[in-house]
Amino acid sequence: MSENLKYEFAEGDTVVLAPGRTLKRIRALTAIALFGVTPGDLGGYIEDSKNLSVHGDAWVSGNARVSGDAWVSGNARVHGDAWVSGDAQVYGNARVYGNARVSGDARVSGDAQVYGNARVYGDARVYGDARVYGNARVYGNAQVSGDAQVYGNARVYGDAWVSGNARVSGDAQVYGNAWVYGDAWVYGDARVYGNARVYGETSKTPLQIGGLRWQVTITDTDMSIGCQSHPLANWLAFSDDQIRAMDHYVLEFWQKHKQLILGLAEADGRLGVAK
Repeated sequence: MSENLKYEFAEGDTVVLAPGRTLKRIRALTAIALFGVTPGDLGGYIEDSKNLSVHGDAWVSGNARVSGDAWVSGNARVHGDAWVSGDAQVYGNARVYGNARVSGDARVSGDAQVYGNARVYGDARVYGDARVYGNARVYGNAQVSGDAQVYGNARVYGDAWVSGNARVSGDAQVYGNAWVYGDAWVYGDARVYGNARVYGETSKTPLQIGGLRWQVTITDTDMSIGCQSHPLANWLAFSDDQIRAMDHYVLEFWQKHKQLILGLAEADGRLGVAK
C-alpha cells in the first residue's frame, strides 16, 4: 500500500455511526490546488483510509461522509453534507454534494454531478456529463449518461437508460427497459416503461416512441401508429369500434399503451392543440 502523504485523521473529531463504526475527520497534509485545499485544512469524514484514495486530487470536504467500502478516487470530490456509502464509487472528475446520497453498488464517474437531495443507489450508473439533482432518484440498474439530466421528483429505475441531451423532470418516471435519449424531454406525470423508446427533439420535431409493436410518431397535429395516421383530435375521439375497424390488433395496441402514449403526448404539450 502506498504511503499516505495526502491526509491524516484529526484527533478528537469523530462521528459514531453504530457500535464499532466511527467516522473520522481528515486533515490535508499536502495542497490540492484543484479544490483550493492547503496543508492543515480540515476535510470531511471517512470511516477508513480505504474510502479515499491517496493518489490524484480526490477529496472529501465540509461535513460530507464516506463510509463502508465506498471509494472516492481520481479527481472526484464529495462535499457539503453528501454521503457516499456501501460499495459505491465516485471517481474521475465526478462531484457529489449538497445533501445527495450515493449508496449500494452505485457508480458516479466522468464529469457527472449528483447534488441537492438526489439519491443514486442499487447498481445505478451516472456518468459522462450527466446531472442528477433536486429530489430525483436513480436506482436499480438504471443508467444516466451523456449530457442527460434527471431532476425534480423524477425517478429512473429498473434497467432504464437516459442519455444524450435528454431531460427527465417533474414527477416523471422512466423504468423497465425504457430508453429516453437524443433531445427528448419527459416531464410532468409522464410514465415511460416497458421497452419504450423516446427520442428526438420534442416540441420541435416529432415525438417518437419505439420499442413497442409499432412505431408511434406524434406531431403537433397528428399521430401515427404503424400505418394508421390520423389527427390527434380524432384519436382522442375514436370509439373502440372505430379503431377495431382499422385493425383489431390496433385496438389491442391502443388499449394496452394508450396511457403511456397520451401521457407522453400531454407531457410534451401535444394534446393542448388536439383538444
